Amino acid sequence: MYASLEQIALAEFTDVVTRVRRIGRRADTILKLRLLIRDGSFVDVWLSPTGADYAYHWEQRAQRGCLHRHDNAPDHPHLATYPKHFHNGGEAIVEESFIPDEPAAAIRYFPSFVRHQLAEGEP
Repeated sequence: MYASLEQIALAEFTDVVTRVRRIGRRADTILKLRLLIRDGSFVDVWLSPTGADYAYHWEQRAQRGCLHRHDNAPDHPHLATYPKHFHNGGEAIVEESFIPDEPAAAIRYFPSFVRHQLAEGEP
C-alpha cells in the first residue's frame, strides 16, 4: 500500500515533495510514510493494516507554528463527518473532513492542500 502512495507523491507533487522516507521499526515493516516538503516541513501518512484507519498530518510547527491533520480517530462525535475530522491549524481547531476514504485519492487530496497553502503563503 505505502509503495503505491510513495509513487504518487513523487510523481505528481514534485513541486511540493522533495523526498519520501519510509518509517518503520525494521526495514521490512513500514509504519508510515514521511513526505519531506520543500519548506522544511513534513507530511506523515499513517494507515492501519486494513487501511480503515488513517492520519494525514502536515507538521509545520517549526516553520509556522501550526499543523493540519485529517484523521478518523473517533474523538469528535459532534461533527457531521464523524469520525472523519480535520485539525485546521492546531489540535484544538477541529472541522469536518472531506478527505477521500480511498488512500490513492487521499494522497492526491492532501498534498494538493499543502501545495495550495504554500502558494498562498498560509501559515
